[in-house]
Amino acid sequence: MIFEKKDGTERTRTETQEIAMTAIYDALTYAYMGVPLDVEGTLTGLTGESYEEIDPFLKGTLLAAIRHLPEIVPLFESKMRDWKFRRLDKVEQAILVLAYVHLAYVEKDAPRAAIIDNAVTLAKKYLGAGDYRFVNAILDNVLPGKRKG
Repeated sequence: MIFEKKDGTERTRTETQEIAMTAIYDALTYAYMGVPLDVEGTLTGLTGESYEEIDPFLKGTLLAAIRHLPEIVPLFESKMRDWKFRRLDKVEQAILVLAYVHLAYVEKDAPRAAIIDNAVTLAKKYLGAGDYRFVNAILDNVLPGKRKG
């Protein structure tokens, strides 16, 4: 999935995933403060594009994350021994939510392994050393579809 940016260059899958992760991070921050998120303003601010020009993946993942967060968090917590979702680093939360909504709501036919790999790539870039292992393990246990091995 490659989308054209306002300047005519193409946005890579990784760039798109990073924008979606950042938007979900913002949504989580606002949700924890009890303040509604300005979806249009958030996405236009992150992309520099008008809302109409923003690719459907970005809109879909952010809207699904906001809409389904109350049911997503318990799914993760059910697989996290002695941890609460809110205790995780917020970037880690955003990566997990992004992966879940991507497969469960936005692209149900996307390869499960590719979504986990994308999340692991984000975790390696934005989280502490070794945190990608937790992201990989929890997504393998929570994402819908056939598990590895």
